[in-house]
Amino acid sequence: MLDLTVAIPVLNEERNLPLCLDAIGSDFASKVVIVDSGSTDATLEIARSRGIEVIDFKWNGHFPKKRNWFLRHRTPSTDWVLFLDADEILTDSVKREISFALANTDKEGYLLNYTIYFLGTRLRGGYPLKKLALFRVGLTEYERIEEDRWSQFDMEIHEHPIVTGKVGQIRARIDHRDLRGIDSYMRKHDEYAAWEANRLFSARKSRDSMSKWSYKQRLKYKTVSSPFGGIIFFLGSFFWLGGWRDGAIGFAFCILKASYFTQIFCRLKELEQKTLL
Repeated sequence: MLDLTVAIPVLNEERNLPLCLDAIGSDFASKVVIVDSGSTDATLEIARSRGIEVIDFKWNGHFPKKRNWFLRHRTPSTDWVLFLDADEILTDSVKREISFALANTDKEGYLLNYTIYFLGTRLRGGYPLKKLALFRVGLTEYERIEEDRWSQFDMEIHEHPIVTGKVGQIRARIDHRDLRGIDSYMRKHDEYAAWEANRLFSARKSRDSMSKWSYKQRLKYKTVSSPFGGIIFFLGSFFWLGGWRDGAIGFAFCILKASYFTQIFCRLKELEQKTLL
C-alpha cells in the first residue's frame, strides 16, 4: 500500500462516486478522503457506507478554495497526495505505474494522462488531457488567484499546482468518464467560460500576475482572446489531432469545445464593454 492520500473533492456526485471508489480499491492508497461542499444527494451515504472519511468544506468566497484549503487545514500525513475527481477512474495500469514511480523517485510531482469519454464513447482523437494532480505533501499548492466570486465554484478550476522541483509523468491513462449526462457537461462549461473570462479580464488589469503564467497559459489566453480561437481549436482538434477518427461524436465534441473557446471570447468582450459604460 502506497504512502499516498487520495483526496476526492465532491458536490452531489452520487452518479460518479461508486465507480471512482471501486477503481481505487482497498489496497492502493494508505488513505482515501472525501472533501464535500454540502452534497444533498446520496454522495455522503455512499462514502460513509464504504468507510471513507468525509471532510466538510464551506467556501467563504476568498482564498483558499477547496484543494488548497485541504492541503493547509487537513494536511495529509502521507508523503504523497493524489487529487482525483469523482468522474476519474483509476485503471490497473495507472495504479501499477504510480506504485512503481513512487517507490524510488527524485520527482516532486507527476503529470497524469487521461482518456476522455463523451456520450458514452471513448474518444481516440483530439487534444490530449493531462494535468498535474499527484505531488509530494508540503511542497506544492495550487496557484493563488484572487477572485470576487466570479462563479459559484468553490474548488480550483483551472489553477495549476506550483511545483518547485522535478516533475515526472504517468503515461498510463486515467479514464475521465462523467456519468451525469450532457446537461451537466453544458452547464459546467458555461460556468467555466464565465470564470475564464473573468480571470483574464482581471489579470489584464494586473500585469504582474500575467508575468507569472507558463508558456501554455499564455498561449491559451492569447487564443481565447481572439474571435478565431474557437475555429483554431476545432481545426487543430478535429483535423490535426485526429478528432475525425471518432466520427459524428468526435465532430460534436470538437464543435462544443470550439464553442466554449468562443464563449470565453464573448464574455471577455462583454466585460470590457461594461467598463466603458
